Amino acid sequence: MNRLVLIDGNAIMHRAYHALPPLTTPDGKPAHVVYGFVSMIIKIFHALKPTHFAVAFDRPGPTFRNELYKEYQIQRPKMEDDFISQIPMVHDVVKAFGIPIFELDGFEADDMIGTIAKQRKSKKIDQVIIVTGDRDILQLVEDEKVLVFMPTKGLSEGKLYSEADVLERMGVVPKRIIDLKALMGDASDNYPGVAGIGPKTAIHLLNEFGSVENIYTSLEKSNVSDGVKTKLLAGKESAFLGVTLATIRTDAPIHFEPAKAVITTLDTPEVRNTLASLRFSSLLRRISGEELATSEMTKARDTTKQKKKEHDEQQMLF
Repeated sequence: MNRLVLIDGNAIMHRAYHALPPLTTPDGKPAHVVYGFVSMIIKIFHALKPTHFAVAFDRPGPTFRNELYKEYQIQRPKMEDDFISQIPMVHDVVKAFGIPIFELDGFEADDMIGTIAKQRKSKKIDQVIIVTGDRDILQLVEDEKVLVFMPTKGLSEGKLYSEADVLERMGVVPKRIIDLKALMGDASDNYPGVAGIGPKTAIHLLNEFGSVENIYTSLEKSNVSDGVKTKLLAGKESAFLGVTLATIRTDAPIHFEPAKAVITTLDTPEVRNTLASLRFSSLLRRISGEELATSEMTKARDTTKQKKKEHDEQQMLF
């Protein structure tokens, strides 16, 4: 089976930045984001066994969403200098692995990921697994075809989301996350949604009507309470703007070439040189399989000891 893993580069970098303690290169530059990002690549490669791999990054500067809504993400704090300085280093190590990078002015990493996932079938990719900490991407989940792996505890543990998992967590099926955000608004992306409509009401409305468009088409003749109707009518423009802002684009002008994304090993001369220069000796052992082999040997040794102990105990009984 051809399995493509797509990493949401910025989401994983931010997670590494906040999850790991400070770490520096031999010349004193901050490097904990790089260390965490490489750790995630290694973990994903061994756990998910992809045949293809790619990473998408945000570009600096405004996107089409900023043009639609000037306040979009305007409240987000400025990135710290020690985070910004590590971005080129992360790019370098991704290239050293031989993993292609996708980024495009005017679009977010989400849009790169959505576009590549949409091209899956025509590119003969059987399954896409997206690695991210961003819940917005759950809208792309399509059972067995497109799944999302989200870290749940720092970078060490994670959960794979199917359609059923998305419904359980969000209260709506994946494609309705767009409408849910449009009604509720999004504090992180800084758009308001419909004033007075919270998660419980939004989920109830979507489970009854199916989408924001259907809600407004059916509103006048529906049994929705007068209070909720008033709120919805007052926030109609905001709701439809939210749909546009929340929708991950699947038509970004990029071209995914599977042949350039094939991955069979992480152990390349380029990545060895890069990790050695950063003094990431533990990561060097992990990409070579040394650490994994040691772990398996320890496990086998412990199993043998346990069996011998059980045998000795049985002999004593007789």
